[in-house]
This record gives sequence, structure tokens and C-alpha cells, in this order.
Amino acid sequence: MLETSARLLKLLSLLQAHRDWSGPELSARLGVSTRTIRNDVERLRSLGYPVHATPGVAGGYRLGAGAALPPLLLDDEEAVAVAVGLGRAAGGGVEGIEETSVRALAKLEQVLPSRLRRRVNALNTYTVQIPGNAPAVAPDVLTTIANAARDHERLRFDYTGHEGGSTVRNVEPHRLVHRHGRWYLVGYDVDRQDWRTFRVDRVSPRTPSGPRFTPRELPGDGDVAAYVEQGVNTAMWRHRATVLLHASAERVRALPLGLEIEPVDEATCLLKLGGDDLNGIAVWIGFIGVDFEVLDPPELAEHVLRLSERYRRAVSGR
Repeated sequence: MLETSARLLKLLSLLQAHRDWSGPELSARLGVSTRTIRNDVERLRSLGYPVHATPGVAGGYRLGAGAALPPLLLDDEEAVAVAVGLGRAAGGGVEGIEETSVRALAKLEQVLPSRLRRRVNALNTYTVQIPGNAPAVAPDVLTTIANAARDHERLRFDYTGHEGGSTVRNVEPHRLVHRHGRWYLVGYDVDRQDWRTFRVDRVSPRTPSGPRFTPRELPGDGDVAAYVEQGVNTAMWRHRATVLLHASAERVRALPLGLEIEPVDEATCLLKLGGDDLNGIAVWIGFIGVDFEVLDPPELAEHVLRLSERYRRAVSGR
């Protein structure tokens, strides 16, 4: 009886952690037969959990939304994380969520064991949060994006650019990133066939969502936070440039310059950088010490040419 109860709790935890599970997947996770999984699903339904089943090869099980919120299964660390997160959310950042977060935190603290309540109170008491002035984001926008990323569904949305114009984007969402009070969406833009970073406060999702997609690997080492940091910093520059370096990515990465590069082949790599002055960019590229080609913008090539002529004049008398 204890074994069955523990298995039911584990099954419920799995259903809460992922949207869709096939019978064989649950069977492998729990170490029981698919027939036992079907019986356990029936037991959960009898307890009021709306577990939906879809027949067929592509079918499986899904925990649906019921008339009442079922109890969540949280271990000690998860409970503390949720409580601390609610405390931070009460300080702002998501539109209209402050008061709701306070109410939810009050309910959670009532059911927390005393040992966990002390940890949460200590964290909230001795942590100072400085609110930012970034635009707030509607909670339904965040959940729509997060659900699409979780379920590997393309996201269609209207996006307002820096100049105020609006465009329709078709994106494979990868991750949501919270940076300095702002929310960013990292995803693969299908129409532009490249990775992009979008400010979520400028996103207006369209429904229904697009078809399923196979997740792609993020360029570089897969560090989403570093990718957003680089993209946001580049967007702040007056000029942006793309340069093809005639050296392997391994060789360039070994230089103590902190370069963000993309390998092209064994002998070349791509460098994207920016600055407020094109002449300064041209000088800085020379510090790398390898042959290169200016791909964009054309004005940078002109600065490189003038710089080369100046250097040649400097040694023309020798």
C-alpha cells in the first residue's frame, strides 16, 4: 500500500513537470508495466486529478486544468524557491502581479513547516531589492511564451521595433531571460533564418500558435544569459559590424581579448562587434593580429582603407 501511494505521488509529480507523457515513458520512469500506469491514472482521476489520455501512437497522458487547483508536490528546496520567488514578484516586474503575489505568499507561508518558514523569512528580511524602471510585462504574455517554448510550438506575434514600427514575427522560442528588470525572448526567427533577441514588453502574441518544431542549438557554447548580454550590449552601440577573421575559432578564442565569435570552418570564424565610432572599430580589429574581411557595414571598409594608407605613409620614408 505504501509502495502504491509513493508511486502515485511520483506519477503526479511527473505529470506536473511535463505537459505530455507517453505510456512507455512513464512505465520506464516508474519501473512498472504500462497496465499499472493505466491503473494508477484511474486512481488519480478518482482523487479528482483531471488526467487526460490520448490514444494512438502519438498519444499519451496529460494533466489538465480542473475546476479546483490540485495540491502541488514540492520538496523543501522547491517550496523555499517558490516562496522567495513570490517575495521578489511582489516587488514588481510583472504587470499587475504584485498584490496577487503577496496573497499567494501569505497562503504558502501558512502551510510551510516552521523550519522552512524561518529560512524564507530570513531570505526576505535580509535581502534588499532595488526596483527598476523597466516596463512591466503582462503575466499572460510571459506564460504564453513559456508554454510555447516548453511545448516546442512556434510563436507568432506582433513586435514593435525601436523606431515604433510593427512587424509580424514567426519564431521558435528557446528561453525567457530576465535581465536588469527587463524580460527578453531568445528564439530562432524562421522568416529571417537567424537567432534573435526580443524585448517581451514589445511582444503581442497571436493565437493560435504555430506548428511544432525540433529545438535548435543556440550558437556559441549554449549560454543563453551570455547570448542575451552580448545582444543587448551590441544593440546599445551606434554602429554594428560583422568581420570574417582568417583564423580558426580556437586560435582567436585563445587571445586575451574576450572575443565572441562564431566558427565558419576550420580556417575562418565570424566576429560581430560594435562601437560608437567606425574608426575606433577599425583600429580595434587590428589588435586581433590576423587577416580579415569586412562584411558589414561598407563604411567600415572605407575606414580600414584610410587607416591602412595612414600606416603606409608613416613608413614610406624607410
